Amino acid sequence: MPLSNKAETLLVREEDGVLYITFNRPDRLNAFNAEMSEAFIAALKRAEARASARAVLITGAGRGFCAGQDLGDRDPRKMSEKPDLGATVEAYYNPTIRLIRGLEKPVICAVNGVAAGAGANIALACDIVLAAKSAKFIQAFARIGLVPDSGGTWSLARLLGEARAKGLALTAEPVDAPTAADWGLIWKAVDDEALQDEAEKLAKAMAAGPTKGLALTKKAIQAAATQSMDAQLDLERDFQREAGRTDDYAEGVAAFIDKRPPVFKGE
Repeated sequence: MPLSNKAETLLVREEDGVLYITFNRPDRLNAFNAEMSEAFIAALKRAEARASARAVLITGAGRGFCAGQDLGDRDPRKMSEKPDLGATVEAYYNPTIRLIRGLEKPVICAVNGVAAGAGANIALACDIVLAAKSAKFIQAFARIGLVPDSGGTWSLARLLGEARAKGLALTAEPVDAPTAADWGLIWKAVDDEALQDEAEKLAKAMAAGPTKGLALTKKAIQAAATQSMDAQLDLERDFQREAGRTDDYAEGVAAFIDKRPPVFKGE
């Protein structure tokens, strides 16, 4: 089912319980302009609102995933005053990351090519990241005198530790997908030609899963970064109580006892 988008900078469709979001500025390596940023936020909000969309799959058109911000829109030489890049972060990138992290359904990212700047950090904010073996992740901010945004300083430090986080952010050296997988930056690197099929298979499996239980698992793991063990144990207790009252739990147990595949409805 095709859904509306802004000026085709973003392609959005829903099928088999999966909301597919494709960055669609291939001539600019899918770099963000205002239209694409606004369309992306709208698509994530749509995913949040639609019960029929039980998983999200994000990828890029053409040979790149996303090159981050389109610098042609932020060229100081074309401005009468110095740019307020914090306003751009506040208007577009911060809401985007908060939506991805807060979405109560799995968000899968298929990185099909270069992921640079905000593009890299949007990928890292997703729940499960698959990348083509030829793909690269680049914290390009240092090359233009900026600071990693879109949650980059948080994600890098949490996933890699301070030494590697600083190394990548301060040098802007690219990391290939196999290395990213070895370091724990992403879930896995796959052969280029297999990426889309594997990502779609995973997204459909997530969409057919126990949506509420998956959402609570996502929330619990994200909360662990800032909580004590005691607080996390209490959170697990509360979430398990909530999950145990879902229809999907009842179906899962019945299917296990009956030795048949479960049919989850996301309820």
